[in-house]
Amino acid sequence: MSVTIAGLARAGGVGVETVRYYQRRGLMPTPDGAGGVRRYGEAEARRLRFIRSAQAAGFTLEQIGELLALDAGHDHARARALAQARIAELDVRIAELEAARNALRRLAKQCGAARDGPCPILAAFDG
Repeated sequence: MSVTIAGLARAGGVGVETVRYYQRRGLMPTPDGAGGVRRYGEAEARRLRFIRSAQAAGFTLEQIGELLALDAGHDHARARALAQARIAELDVRIAELEAARNALRRLAKQCGAARDGPCPILAAFDG
């Protein structure tokens, strides 16, 4: 695989400016361009997919940078600690979302039972 930045962006499902942003942040390499054209290979495509997957898991770009550095050093303990911290953050967020869902269910039930007066859902968000 030898593609331009546009081909790399397409392969990673991002825009060219996203690749450039990752390069400025030090997450992606900027290859030398023979004849003014920079070419990217499979290693860069893999790295871009890793970044996108890690973002989808909720890691920040700073954490992703650390994960990439850890991969080079094979620091499994630190990578595991970062993953466990992210899991704990997700558990908190999931609990918050479940509480919101339960509150909405109660309001929807009240709304279905109410025949007169203001809608309980609208009243709950109003005050």
